[in-house]
Amino acid sequence: MADSQTAAPTDPFTDFSAVMTGDKPFQLSGRPARYTVLYFYPKDNTPGCTTESIAFRDLHEQFQQAGTEIYGISRDSLRSHEGFKSKLGLPFELISDPEEAMCLQFGVMKMKNMYGKQVRGVERSTFVIDADGKLMKEWRGVKVPNHAEDVLEFVKSQA
Repeated sequence: MADSQTAAPTDPFTDFSAVMTGDKPFQLSGRPARYTVLYFYPKDNTPGCTTESIAFRDLHEQFQQAGTEIYGISRDSLRSHEGFKSKLGLPFELISDPEEAMCLQFGVMKMKNMYGKQVRGVERSTFVIDADGKLMKEWRGVKVPNHAEDVLEFVKSQA
């Protein structure tokens, strides 16, 4: 969680690969889209994460028109992700990060208060990365209402 593990804007990310739904491998390098949106969320099938995923789902076609791919990332298992994706009809893939490799690279693991207790968890965060692997914009400590719209507005403004 050190600052050195979080890329500064315009620094290229270290390439990484991960497992995602649909039995497909994810690789940051070589993404065909002009922009890649990675949204980190705490847990499948929870109210805020469901609402956020639905918002990205409902704007998916507009993101595609803007040359942008969307990927949701949490520490949940692929099995959990497959059920969550199917239940919500998500048109994009979900990346499983149970070892927290991506969470650490993006610096999204934080201590949070939950029912009066300190727990370590994913801070809801979103990153837009260009085709060269450079960070274009990040949102940390995301509040769900209107967030997907804000991300879409940003990628559209880059055209």
